[in-house]
Amino acid sequence: MKPADSRDKRGNQRRKLYEMPADVKLALEEHAVRADFDHRPAYQRNDYLGWITRAERNETRLKRLNQMIDELKKGGVYMRMDHPASKK
Repeated sequence: MKPADSRDKRGNQRRKLYEMPADVKLALEEHAVRADFDHRPAYQRNDYLGWITRAERNETRLKRLNQMIDELKKGGVYMRMDHPASKK
């Protein structure tokens, strides 16, 4: 992406979009939280995927994946912050 393309029409910074890795998809389905993930706003889904995929160590990646799954199961939490819109 060229520097000029990194901003939208309003001048806001565009976020990089992350693809869902197969292991994340499998974990969401195994823990029956795929629907909870899909109901989150697009920026949250993308943030979770980017946060998980940017981990350099497998242990860190697994820890982040587990945190996301726990937050989706619980509801009302996003990245350890209150998120009332997703409360169950």
